[in-house]
Amino acid sequence: MKIESEKVVVSDSREVVFAYVSDMNNIINLLPQDKVSEWKSTENDCSFKVQNTATISLVKIGDEAPGKLFMESGEKSPFPFTLTIYIDQTEDGKCEGYIVFDGKVNTFLKMMVEKPLTNLFNYMSNKLKEIHA
Repeated sequence: MKIESEKVVVSDSREVVFAYVSDMNNIINLLPQDKVSEWKSTENDCSFKVQNTATISLVKIGDEAPGKLFMESGEKSPFPFTLTIYIDQTEDGKCEGYIVFDGKVNTFLKMMVEKPLTNLFNYMSNKLKEIHA
């Protein structure tokens, strides 16, 4: 199952945005605070509980600075997935950011998680607009 978030224009350079999202401690600021609990993070990974349901863990696995950051599910996640944050330069010194999720889920689970995950990734990409150097 593949989900691509909305593309948003960020007023900072992609280097600034990339530096921010590359530190996994900052991912909490992209998440809906009222739906996340039990946050734990280091520079290279994070985990959190989503609305008293599943615990999600993310591990940074690489990058193509300053345009892409690659993450994958950690051992606590309910199913395997990858998450890529794309940061594309625009002509006016700003950048465009979006998130692509690729998860291995069965048909039943897909019906349950597709809409909430789409909403989450759209929320996260919109929070990129609030990043400032």
